[in-house]
Amino acid sequence: MVRLGLERGDSAWAALTAITGLLEQHQQGGQCKEDPNPFSYHSTFLLVDRNEAWVLETAGKLWVAQKVTEGVKNISNQLTIGTEISAEHPHLRRVAQREGWWDGETEFNFSQVFSLEDPPARMELAKKRYKGGTELMQQHEGSVTAEVMMSILRDKPSGICMDSGGFCTTGSMVSVLPRDCSRPCVHFFTATPDPSRSIFKPFIFSDCSTPVLRVVSPQFGPDDPIWEEPRFQSQVDRRHDLYKAHQEALNNMETNPDKGSSVFETLKELECQCLRDISAVLRGEIPEDELVDLFYDCVDTEFKFYQ
Repeated sequence: MVRLGLERGDSAWAALTAITGLLEQHQQGGQCKEDPNPFSYHSTFLLVDRNEAWVLETAGKLWVAQKVTEGVKNISNQLTIGTEISAEHPHLRRVAQREGWWDGETEFNFSQVFSLEDPPARMELAKKRYKGGTELMQQHEGSVTAEVMMSILRDKPSGICMDSGGFCTTGSMVSVLPRDCSRPCVHFFTATPDPSRSIFKPFIFSDCSTPVLRVVSPQFGPDDPIWEEPRFQSQVDRRHDLYKAHQEALNNMETNPDKGSSVFETLKELECQCLRDISAVLRGEIPEDELVDLFYDCVDTEFKFYQ
């Protein structure tokens, strides 16, 4: 739904409309990992463009949205919208009242009405993660930068950055969306798991960008387990070249910590240099077209460091 929202919506509100339209037509709840055992959940979204930001939270085909007009906002595997609802499914309250979840008289609070009365234990981790993310961003409220967001995404005590317990943060992204339309939007991707041991690399959309094949996952055609019935009874290796090189480098770093620390510090300097270059672009000091292949160059440099 994230991809379809991006493809079909040219603004945050248009993406929200596209996603809620798809929910109305198809609902949700498909398998969210490649495993024969069922594992699914209903989604929440942060939808942001240059001018506005929305939080969209869902339950089946029902949904509510909150327009973010000030401060900071984060989501983390739980419902967070209470009474401050900016838009909603036309039948939301009718369904809640019919099911006996809401009496129709008290103030309607979406997160209270639609959250589980007896949530599973893992939801406590989600609450901790949500609380930690809110606190970390509030510490920088009014001065949140790309560097600040990268540090928050690397935070392990809060549970935001996961690398154990069967779960791993598979990829991280930070976007800078200037209100000034003459300045480019910049998206920093790790393209590798565990941001605490990965570097963020900047990407600028351009018709002239060079394809970065080292971060393209392999294709399996008709043999892909996604086409099986039932689905995902077998697994294939979807790791791209940089992902494989990164994992091998991490293994080597564990056997030779001193060398590993040196390599990572060198790569972190690459990240810092990219941040300086992008800041110069956003200030208008460097032409945008000089950096359209910066993501390609960073991936290539990182890959060579791992060899």
